[in-house]
Amino acid sequence: MKNKFLLLGISLTVLTACKTASLQVYNVQTQKNISINNELKNDEDFVKIIEPYKQKLDKEMNQKISHTNTDLTKQGDNSNLGNLLADYTFDGADQWAKSKLNKNVDAALINIGGIRTTIGKGDILLKSVFEVMPFENEVIIVKMKGTDLQGLFDYYAKTQVNNPVSHLYIETNNGQLSKSLINGKPVNPNQDYYIATSDYLALGGDNMKFFAKGESIPTGIRLRDLFIDYFKKNAEVVSNNDVRLNFIGKK
Repeated sequence: MKNKFLLLGISLTVLTACKTASLQVYNVQTQKNISINNELKNDEDFVKIIEPYKQKLDKEMNQKISHTNTDLTKQGDNSNLGNLLADYTFDGADQWAKSKLNKNVDAALINIGGIRTTIGKGDILLKSVFEVMPFENEVIIVKMKGTDLQGLFDYYAKTQVNNPVSHLYIETNNGQLSKSLINGKPVNPNQDYYIATSDYLALGGDNMKFFAKGESIPTGIRLRDLFIDYFKKNAEVVSNNDVRLNFIGKK
C-alpha cells in the first residue's frame, strides 16, 4: 500500500512540474547541403591571405634534392626503394648510436606499408619524400638479446611479407626458416644486437610483437627527415637490388 501512495506522489509531482515548466520551441529550419565541387567559388579575401604562404611552400616542396635514373618502386620481396630506405634507416641510426651510445647498429627493419608511394625516374623533389613517408614516425633502436632475435626470423617465415631490411638475410623454404644472417654472420645467442626501426614497429605495429622483448631507445630522429638528409647527400641515387629476403616456394 505504501508503495502505491509513493508512486502516486511521484506521478503528481511530475505532472505538476510539466504544467508549471515553460515549454520553449525553437524554430528549426532545414538547411541546404552545399556540394564541394568546381562550381563552389573561392573566398577571394582568404585566397589573397594564404597566397604568399602557398607560393613559399610550393617553392620549397618543388626543390630538387636528388636524382634517380631508374624508377624506385616498392614491388617485390627486395624492392629497390624498400632496400634504399632500409639502408638509409640503418646508416642514420648507426651514426646516431656511435655518437650517443658508443655502439654500432647491427641491422634495420622498416615496414613496406609505411612506404606510401613510389618515386619515378628523374629528379627527386622534396615533396616526393613527403608523399613516400607522410607520417611523423621516429627512428627507434631496439636492443635485443641474440636469443630473442629468433622471433624476428620466425615472423618473416610465417608472414612472408616484404618488409624491407638492411644488414639482414632471411631465407625460407616452403614457409620454414632455412637461413638467417645478421651482418653476414649467424646470430650469436649470447650477444646484444641493436636493431633500428620505427616507433610504430617497435611498439608492436604490423604484429611485430618480438620487439617487446627488447629495450627501446628513442633517437628523436624522424624517419622522413632522415630520408631527406640522405637524398640530399646523394646527388644520384644508386638503388640496391641485392637479395635480402629469399622466400623460396612462396605462394
